[in-house]
Amino acid sequence: MTSRERMTLLLKKQIPDQMGLYEHFWPETLRDYWPQQGYPKDADPQKHFDYDIWGCGGWFDSSPFVRPEELLEETDEWKVTRNGRGARLKHWKNKSGTPQHIGFEVTTPEIWKQYREPLLATDRARLGNLEDLKKNLANARAAGKFAILGNLFVFELLRATIGDETFLPALLEEPDWIRDFCQVHLDFYKRHYEIVFREAGTPDGFFLYEDFGFCNGLFCSPQTLKELIFPYEKALVEFFHDYGLPVILHSCGDVRKAVPQIIEAGFDCLQPMEAKAGCDVLAFAKTYGNKLAYMGNINVVPLGTNDPALVKQEVVPKLNALRKLRIPYVFHSDHSVPPEISFATYKYALQLLREHGSY
Repeated sequence: MTSRERMTLLLKKQIPDQMGLYEHFWPETLRDYWPQQGYPKDADPQKHFDYDIWGCGGWFDSSPFVRPEELLEETDEWKVTRNGRGARLKHWKNKSGTPQHIGFEVTTPEIWKQYREPLLATDRARLGNLEDLKKNLANARAAGKFAILGNLFVFELLRATIGDETFLPALLEEPDWIRDFCQVHLDFYKRHYEIVFREAGTPDGFFLYEDFGFCNGLFCSPQTLKELIFPYEKALVEFFHDYGLPVILHSCGDVRKAVPQIIEAGFDCLQPMEAKAGCDVLAFAKTYGNKLAYMGNINVVPLGTNDPALVKQEVVPKLNALRKLRIPYVFHSDHSVPPEISFATYKYALQLLREHGSY
């Protein structure tokens, strides 16, 4: 069975020959740490580890104003920039991390009206070189891999454009603004992905990145999500489904209370199910069965000890239980592989998958 065939079955919530395999990494893991431990420098992990999924691109500039980032401040350790969303953000220069929110120009519905106008137009130039994307899709298909595209959507775009301090209160105080923001971006995405699919071809699936939760729960109530956010999630999922594309939802944090809505919206797979935030793939599997496929939940904390006994204790019971329950599952960390996990430890975790990941 090819990777493409395997992932197609898994995302249909069916059981193939074995569990799937995919991963995300913190950039410094592959760039700064693992090459000193035997990982080939500049190697592509999806090829090196023979992942079932190959990311082929699909990201494009959804900023209201397409322009280079403006550098406002800089030190040896960080820099402050202003982007086409009018957001001023502070980034570490030499390590990964969530940017610090310094300030946002879009703070009222009136200011938003100025920023929404460019998003009402279709601008093919935002999409970049679609010939490269077309080649990526062809290469994945030739290798028998499941080709996937990805992008952020409205919850993350609200955070990126308005900022948490305005966006979260606006969910309660300015719901019409939130609805307009979401509708504008939904229409914008549909118009531009129609061009992508027409000119570059369709992938095998789509990865939608939306962080609904943090370590202690959701950023807003399930009811607020249901009323203001998930109608647009469902509409975009239906758009991709019309092209025959299953949709994987990435949502960090504790999303336990949102899972019923995730299923209702039509998402095909939930990733990464952060163990550190209380998510448990076995609890999800026992509660929701194969209404979803599942990707992730391998806790990076025990893996980061680099103790083989603790790694085995984390990995093997989950794989055995998921296999026994006949749950469609893709092996993945509960977020991304940090540099604390050694190259040898990660290879050992993959060995455990090979030993215990057949259905």
